[in-house]
Amino acid sequence: MKEELETGKANGDGGGTGTPIVPVILAGGSGSGLWPLSRELYPKQLLPLRGELTLLQEAGLRAKGVRDAGDPIVVCSESHRFLVAEQLRSIGFCNGSILLEPFGRNTAPAVALSALRARKRGGDPILLVMPADHHISPVERFHRAMEEGGRHAEKGRLVMFGVVPESPETGYGYILKGEKEPGCADSFGVEGFWEKPESDAARGYVESGRCYWNSGIFMFKASRFLEELDRFAPGVVSACALAVDKGIGDLDFFRVDAEAFDPCPCVSLDCALMEKSRDAVVVEMKAEWGDLDSWRGLWKVGSSGDSRQNVQVGDVLAHDVSGCYLHSTGRLIAAVGLRDHVVVETSDAVLVSPWNRVQEVRVLVDELKAKKREEALSHRKVYRPWGSYECINLEKRFQVKRITVKPGGVLSLQMHHHRAEHWVVVHGTALVTKGDESFLLKEDQSTYIPLGVNHRLENPGKIPLEIIEVQSGSYLGEDDIVRFEDVYGRQR
Repeated sequence: MKEELETGKANGDGGGTGTPIVPVILAGGSGSGLWPLSRELYPKQLLPLRGELTLLQEAGLRAKGVRDAGDPIVVCSESHRFLVAEQLRSIGFCNGSILLEPFGRNTAPAVALSALRARKRGGDPILLVMPADHHISPVERFHRAMEEGGRHAEKGRLVMFGVVPESPETGYGYILKGEKEPGCADSFGVEGFWEKPESDAARGYVESGRCYWNSGIFMFKASRFLEELDRFAPGVVSACALAVDKGIGDLDFFRVDAEAFDPCPCVSLDCALMEKSRDAVVVEMKAEWGDLDSWRGLWKVGSSGDSRQNVQVGDVLAHDVSGCYLHSTGRLIAAVGLRDHVVVETSDAVLVSPWNRVQEVRVLVDELKAKKREEALSHRKVYRPWGSYECINLEKRFQVKRITVKPGGVLSLQMHHHRAEHWVVVHGTALVTKGDESFLLKEDQSTYIPLGVNHRLENPGKIPLEIIEVQSGSYLGEDDIVRFEDVYGRQR
């Protein structure tokens, strides 16, 4: 997959404008439509839903293949920052910028923040705006569309990328193409743009043969975008400009000032600008495209090569099953006689739904949040900048966790008011700080951390460290942590 996504650069496809291109990857949101795989603290864009790479990594490598493209600006939330940084580093992005939104305000502010940040870094680059949750294949066709779009952006046009619609979907925007742009194979003026129309209108757009689905991918010069957005949505630009001016850099991150950003209107790029601008052009993207924001989206991408139109992921045994998406993360799914259903298994939840009701999974997620259920927030395995931990067993006064610390990983120097901890090393070597002493623990060795004692766990080795932690006490919540030192800049 990684080699395929980078093919375009090797073959010489890409923008070719000479102006630097800055990919802007929109990686916010919780992806509740893909629950129970996607959780608030571990959303869909950070999951490997179609192979070894996550959706964010696929988007990053797809953009990397565009000629003249540098490292991206990735827009994400504060709670996802370390996962995003680690995933970008693992595919070779070391000099990009991770722009942290204190809270979501939809796509127009996210792109405005990125444009302002790009201008502050110097020059007037072309921005290639891409959501992190798309499927596009083959990638060479994507790169060819970007090459044509880049030439328009260089001239100050606002470029949209359209996909020939397969059906009257009401969840997409529709672009009405006008006259063909002179000297361009797949570019047209834009006569109209409609965001998420009613079903009858969507059917009419498809039957006209003159409309594209809006892919949600855009190209424009940073200065031209800000000029046009300020014309139609000046409140967005003014709030974002102040938020960037008052923002601060922190490790790999740029933190937008929350107080300045708070009054910014919550509005999509489509509604704020693209529906109104008269300086837009649409480039037809002749590639297989899918918005992976739902189980149906994943099923459509993966089911085309199966004679019974099934998608099976993980440990699945199916008999007389058709039109289904079956996804196991651990336990066996055994299905008999199912038609048009989605079944998704995780360690702490199972989703079963017919296709005609699966969009209501968001209702379940809202109910879980209202009941303050952990299943809406995170998986049993929780990722941290130093590694991960997984709850193995939880009872009233004790909890058992499996903790994995990556080589060089360091947990914060901390203490707990309500619990004591027992650590047993099962793999690797641990450097333990306990009170005023520090010592090494090897496999099969253990230590006890009394309640109220400062402590820290580190992995000084070259292989992952794994320990079993048994917590005991009157309160076992993750918020019972007092941090004194943290190399990752966390306060809690």
